Amino acid sequence: MDILIPFLVVLIAIEHIYFMYLEMFQWTKPKGIKAFGLKSKVFAEETKILAANQGLYNGFLAAGLLFSLYLNDYRLLIFFLICIIIAGIYGAYSTKKQKLFYIQAVPSIICLLIIILRFYNF
Repeated sequence: MDILIPFLVVLIAIEHIYFMYLEMFQWTKPKGIKAFGLKSKVFAEETKILAANQGLYNGFLAAGLLFSLYLNDYRLLIFFLICIIIAGIYGAYSTKKQKLFYIQAVPSIICLLIIILRFYNF
């Protein structure tokens, strides 16, 4: 179990680094437009600054996860996982795209449950 948690955390961090890449560098390109189901290239251009800001936050979430592992601080890790879960829930709710919940929140929920079961002896 001790290898499972860091493995999942690194996967979640990689996922958020990829989100950052898409939002900051691919938003106005065909890959970004397709990934986020944007209406048009014009819409992508008009919203690219907002997307870059959102991408930066995803980068910070990934950095927080990796820093938590580096410090071996599971309380900090739990904080960042909860932030990601909330972001995934809100993103799915606000965009009406349930797929967001499964892509962003579910891996963090699974990891959080494993941490709780492992460290809090349930």
